[in-house]
Amino acid sequence: MQSAASQRLQTFDQAFVDSVIAERTGRPGALLGILQKVQEHQPAQYLPTEVLEYIAAKTATPLSRIYGVVTFYALFSLAPQGKNSVCICRGTACHTRGSRDLLEQAMMRLGLQQDQDGETESLSVTTPDGLTTLRTVACFGQCALAPVVEVNHTIFGHMNERSLQKALETLDLGGPLS
Repeated sequence: MQSAASQRLQTFDQAFVDSVIAERTGRPGALLGILQKVQEHQPAQYLPTEVLEYIAAKTATPLSRIYGVVTFYALFSLAPQGKNSVCICRGTACHTRGSRDLLEQAMMRLGLQQDQDGETESLSVTTPDGLTTLRTVACFGQCALAPVVEVNHTIFGHMNERSLQKALETLDLGGPLS
């Protein structure tokens, strides 16, 4: 009899994970490449715990190292992501040029609520319909373009409330945003 974790891994496509590991093993940056390809293959664009455990076992990499990589790089997620992604930089340059206001506008536009304490420095929240995930990052490294927003993996610099509204209107939500 299979464990629940093993059954979830099979639904995740164990054969695909094995092929990615075989393709990447021994290459520079192998772990990053493996994690990225596996996450991209997952419909909800995230890395479930059982998959990370499987990768650790198959690559003889300590699970703590894999978690360290996944939690360090903003492109990885441990929770299911929406079909659309909106990511707002909260670095110093972006903050001083209005990224907090952009974040508040995006939250309101997507119908999301702030935490009770108003904390928005480290955020990853998906709309109840599962269509859009709004995240923040510490820095995109694009300070000359501040404030920076990424929408569906496209970087937009020098954002203001009007340009953010236009970018959000391009999201595929099954209809226009209200």
